[in-house]
Amino acid sequence: MGKEIKKTVFVGVSGGVDSSVAAALLKDQDYNVVGVFIRTWSPDFIECTWKDERRDAMRVCAHLDIPFLECDAEEAYKKGVADYMIEEYKKGNTPNPDVMCNRMVKFGVFWQFAKEHGAHFIATGHYARKSPLLVEEGVGGGDLKELPPRPMGTPPRKGGEELHKGIDSSKDQSYFLWTLTQDDLSHTLFPVGHLQKTEVRILAEKYKLPTATKKDSQGVCFLGPLDMKDFLKHYIETKKGDVLNESGEIIGSHDGAIFFTLGERHGFNIFKNDDNSKPLYVVSKNIEMNTITVSSLPDHSKNKFSGSQINTTNANWISNIPEKNKDYTAQIRYHGELLNCKLVCTGQTCAISFDKSVLVDKGQSIVVYNNGICLGGCVVG
Repeated sequence: MGKEIKKTVFVGVSGGVDSSVAAALLKDQDYNVVGVFIRTWSPDFIECTWKDERRDAMRVCAHLDIPFLECDAEEAYKKGVADYMIEEYKKGNTPNPDVMCNRMVKFGVFWQFAKEHGAHFIATGHYARKSPLLVEEGVGGGDLKELPPRPMGTPPRKGGEELHKGIDSSKDQSYFLWTLTQDDLSHTLFPVGHLQKTEVRILAEKYKLPTATKKDSQGVCFLGPLDMKDFLKHYIETKKGDVLNESGEIIGSHDGAIFFTLGERHGFNIFKNDDNSKPLYVVSKNIEMNTITVSSLPDHSKNKFSGSQINTTNANWISNIPEKNKDYTAQIRYHGELLNCKLVCTGQTCAISFDKSVLVDKGQSIVVYNNGICLGGCVVG
């Protein structure tokens, strides 16, 4: 019998601890591991940190004795993430750049780069998991903790694969992965998705990784900590506008209606408020008039994106289209509450009926789950 050929996996090493541990684990599992730093676009007015991140990624690869490569995703990031984000805000929408970053860069350009260089798989440090979808045993079966262990890279059985929440609920990143497809899952590994963050830190120490004690990155994908208003002011001309109450009276001011997401509680100035004890929420906005309306109640009947039924578009279902009127849960923002809902889907459009009134904004992602399985998602519109 011939010697079994090792599978090659390209790991997106960002210079952080999660991707570092992912690479170490895969090497231990006898893969041919190649570390790849994905270089993206960054505006001149933001402090440059990518060179420091690349240095840390190179140090990790040297420590693990694995090859290091660099993938140029600058154009894809600029057009597919940054420009998209700016254009959506110009329209008054609330986009999710992290969702687009995953779709266009990590599971787009990076996979093409890996495939062209002979990789069988790509791997990331996302806190998410996948498992076989067993059609004959039903869809979405079982408690998350009862899933049988399966070696990473094992070909899926009949029906493809499912995307699951990461074991660590405080770090789960499946919300940002709702645009993935069966093809994406077939060549993607999530080595740390079955671990708690504390376990990842322990493993980093065990492997003596240079990034073991490095703090987690925060903020927008690849751009890091970012004041969105300051960022957008470099690309969108804005002017001060009025804050209105539900009766249409002027009670405050703001720096530009495009900056606000429905449900937001901060960023505007109030100079007339009869009851200062209650927080005020943005419940509607008029981009043409450059006004926002606030209320002490987080929902608002005059807003078409408020209520118990929300219409969405651009739906993507990872393994199966949700069944009509079956009970599911959905998140309307990252780490948001899992809300009970039912769905009626037709093509890429989907009407989602929630058990209680919600307040969302056009452009936001709604991600649907069934017992810890990420079924996919859609965009409010």
